[in-house]
Amino acid sequence: MTSKKSLLTALVSLLICVSAYSQRADALVLYRAGNYPEAIKICEQEITENPQNIDSYCVLCWSLVRNRQYAEAEQRSTEARKVNSSDVRLIEIQAEAKFYLGKNTAAMELFQLYLANVPANGSRIGNAYYYMGEIYIRQAKYQHADISFTAAVHTEPLVDYWWTRCGYAREMAGSYASALEAYNQALSLNPSQADAARGKERVSSHIR
Repeated sequence: MTSKKSLLTALVSLLICVSAYSQRADALVLYRAGNYPEAIKICEQEITENPQNIDSYCVLCWSLVRNRQYAEAEQRSTEARKVNSSDVRLIEIQAEAKFYLGKNTAAMELFQLYLANVPANGSRIGNAYYYMGEIYIRQAKYQHADISFTAAVHTEPLVDYWWTRCGYAREMAGSYASALEAYNQALSLNPSQADAARGKERVSSHIR
């Protein structure tokens, strides 16, 4: 009788674990499908059940940023980092939230912290360099922006908008030949990239 009761208890525990895993998977699937409000709702439920659930915090914060709830994303990522301050996913998404809130210095520090600690195959390395480039553009540090955008497109060379921004940073720094190269690369990836086309026209007038 005791063994049967133990077996039943083990099966119930297994079902609970499987159910929890399914919830986490569903939240991530919803996030990837662009259903951010529903992903947020599921993650909130998971965190209520387990306040130590870092995976749920990550999907929650990703979804909040994509849903343009930047202040809430900043708040929840801060909460999550009290549970685990070194999780690179939380560091990066907190940096994004601060970037969109215009907190350039804090965002830059977090992006740098992310890059210093993330493994070489980190999925957001290109994004971190891209956002750093945008911060440098805001600060009119165009050579720094060029370095960051160049790192971004080296990491993910198929993003036409990043090539366009790289071209803009180079153009503003007065590096017209390399700006033209970046604009051309953007247009080769996306011939309808209007900003790149306009940039190419501008820098070409300096090279003739």
